[in-house]
Amino acid sequence: MIHTITLAMHPVSFPLAGSIGTVPAFILWVLAAYLLGAIPFGLLAGFIKGVDIRTRGSGNIGATNTIRILGKPIGLTVFLLDFGKGLGPTLLALFAGRPLVPGTVDPQALAVCCGAAAVVGHCYPVFLGFKGGKGVAAMAGVALALCWKAALVAFIVFFVVRKLTGFVSLSSMALAFAFPLTVIVIYRARAFDEYLWITGVGFLSALLIVMRHRSNIARILRGEESKVGDPDPEKL
Repeated sequence: MIHTITLAMHPVSFPLAGSIGTVPAFILWVLAAYLLGAIPFGLLAGFIKGVDIRTRGSGNIGATNTIRILGKPIGLTVFLLDFGKGLGPTLLALFAGRPLVPGTVDPQALAVCCGAAAVVGHCYPVFLGFKGGKGVAAMAGVALALCWKAALVAFIVFFVVRKLTGFVSLSSMALAFAFPLTVIVIYRARAFDEYLWITGVGFLSALLIVMRHRSNIARILRGEESKVGDPDPEKL
């Protein structure tokens, strides 16, 4: 029997059902998504080129610093891999979660939790002592899997803010908040009912991304943040 909570007089399925097999299966799905998210593709790309990107540029292992240090082809490849870390497990959970997890499970809740786990894995990878990237590419993949319309708006916001300011960091934070806000605009009251998981975890992910950009915010305020097209200072 499905356990439910009541919100605005409508039942919302809780992700874990009464089946004994559901709880461990759900945990395994989320754990697998976390471990996939924890794979440091930027760092691995640097090692292939004989560079530890943690010691160069901003020291971040994400796509932006990889582009700056290793160039666009490698950096964009890293972006796509990080993007896939969020997109892949979220889509798989969304479409295959119910038949693959014993018992009754809400596919949306499972997908959102797997997507969030992938973002957390990217930000806090167990393989690197929980010191990872900033989660933007992974979150973008999760957003596209969960609601492509809201994701498209968020991507447009990213490029507009980047064009106006030149700051990838500020654009990334704008993208993070644009996604759940657009979900609210599109679905209105349903965003806090049947789309509650997407809206709630969307805002939590946005807050996580802002927290991961604390140093960038400080540099912006000091006028020291790098802009799009700025080279690696060590190459100057």
